[in-house]
Parts: sequence; structure tokens; C-alpha cells
Amino acid sequence: MTVRTRAIAWSSALTGVLAAVVVVSAGIGPVSIAPDTVAGILLSADPSPLTFHAARTSRVIVLDVRLPRIVLAALVGFALATAGVVMQGFFRNPMADPSIVGVSSGAAVGAVTTIVLPIAFPLGLELQGAAFTSAVITAFGVYLIATRGGQTPTATLLLAGVAVQAFLGAIISLLLLHSGQSLRRVVYWLMGHLGGTTWTEVRVIAVVVPPLFALLLAYARDLNVLLLGEEDARTLGIEVERTKRLLLAASSVVTAAAVAVTGVIGFVGLIVPHAMRLVVGPDHRVLLPASALAGASFLVATDTLARSGPTEIPVGIVTAALGAPFFLYLLRSQEVTGL
Repeated sequence: MTVRTRAIAWSSALTGVLAAVVVVSAGIGPVSIAPDTVAGILLSADPSPLTFHAARTSRVIVLDVRLPRIVLAALVGFALATAGVVMQGFFRNPMADPSIVGVSSGAAVGAVTTIVLPIAFPLGLELQGAAFTSAVITAFGVYLIATRGGQTPTATLLLAGVAVQAFLGAIISLLLLHSGQSLRRVVYWLMGHLGGTTWTEVRVIAVVVPPLFALLLAYARDLNVLLLGEEDARTLGIEVERTKRLLLAASSVVTAAAVAVTGVIGFVGLIVPHAMRLVVGPDHRVLLPASALAGASFLVATDTLARSGPTEIPVGIVTAALGAPFFLYLLRSQEVTGL
């Protein structure tokens, strides 16, 4: 079976899984709606005499209340898993995740500053805009710190990211001490959430994620070659530094877009790519789309759990509670020696 055939087969199968998860999720809530009813509503979003007829209440619940949140969860999971695959390949380390160069910490500083000190951003940026801007600035700042003479060693980049994350963590802690009545809102954002989603947030992230995913997918072969080492990649005709800059920039912006609208949601970009690599193999031409679709399904499913209990909890708590034990299981059951 060719790589293209494998990629299409896995993508088709995982798209089917995602569709099923979306239908089930849209029917779960205080008002339960049968999957066939949900499917009918989704397939006939513009009602006409010849289309599926559902109660007006059910249509409003599915299309206006639950579907924006579900679509946002799918896009964020898609984005985080995509960035996780790229970062793990970029650093040749299965323990890498999308926040490794400080993107999540940068977004958190921007968001927390906006919540605690509203006058800190005089240009009128909302919380999401401040978080996105701060995240992108942090990522590129880490890159500039790690670059010397036009070269950016991945080990130096990794260490710079760790140092910057620690520094930004200190800033966040300081802001928390002075958050006063804003503390609850700050903590809720830092936990990662999808509550109160509207189609506006969906449109914002939908503008960013698909084009950058297409760009990263176009560089999947180059990412495969980089796994051999930078010297071998140069021998095979890869412009290493240019490729590294592009991969880092695209994955950082994708992560920033996701974190800016939902807060910090951990483990999606770590556990999903690692698990899918064990299933589909290390070839990024297959792994990248498979992980992205699996990440979308994973976050939709975990957010459904987060909002299905007596009290809704931030989805970041659920992803950590499920992801950490599963990751430990993988470490115990698989010999992790490299990519």
C-alpha cells in the first residue's frame, strides 16, 4: 500500500470517527436528543418542506447552543495535535508538545494581564487578541534567543523555551497574587475551557488553522528527512534552517490560535500524536492528518465528558486526568527510544 493510499485510508476512517463523535456529543446534555435526530438536524441545517423536520427546540439546542462548542473543540483539538506532531518531529523527541517553546505560557501572560490589569492593553485588544499576540511574540522571542549566526540548534531552542516558560510562570504567579476579585476568572482560563462558545470564536480559529495545516502537510516529507539529522537533511537537499523556521512559525501560530480562544488545554498535543505514531507509524505524511483528526475527536469527546456531569468542569482538567494515566501506560507498555 502506498503512502498516499494509507494517508487517505486513515484520514477517511478517522473522519468517520469524528463525525460519529460529533453526532453523539450534540445529543448529550440536560436535554437528550437521539443520534438519528441530531444527524437529521445537521444534514438539514436549512429547513425546507423536503428536508428533515425536527422540533424547533431541538434544532436550536443542536445548531445554536451545542454545535459551536463542538466545532470549536474539534478545531482546537485538530490544531493542538497538529502542532504536537510537528514539535515532536522537529525536536526528534516524543515527549515534546506544542507549548515547548513557551507559546502557552506567553498566551497565559497576555490573557492574565488583560484580566487583572485591563488598562495594560491600550489598543483595545480583547482577551483572545492579547493572548494570541503575547503567544506569538513569545515563540519568536525564544527563536531569536536561540539563534546565533543564522543557526538555531534544536537543543538550544529547547533550553531557551524551558527558561522562558519558567520566567513567564513567575510573572503569572505575581499577577495571581494581585488578581483580587479576578482570581476565579483567571484560574478558570488557565484550566482550559470551552464554555460560552459562539460562532465568532469558531470563525476566528477557522481562518488560521486550516491554511497552516495545509502548509505543514506540504512539508511532511521534509519533516521526515529532518528526523535523520540536520547534516543528512542538508545532503538530501533540504534547506534546513529555512524549513525549521517555517515549521516552528506555523506550529507556534496554530498553537497560539488554539490557546487564545480556550485557555491552556494540556496533553492533547502530547498524547494524541504519540498514540497515533504507535498505530500508523512515524511517516509524517500519514501521521500528521491522522493525528489532527484524532485530536479533534479526542477533544470533542473529553469536552462532552466535562459538560455532562452535575457541574460543568473545565475541559483541561479532563484531558489531564485522562491523558496522564494513558501516557504513563504507553511508557510502561512500549519501549520509547526515539521517533
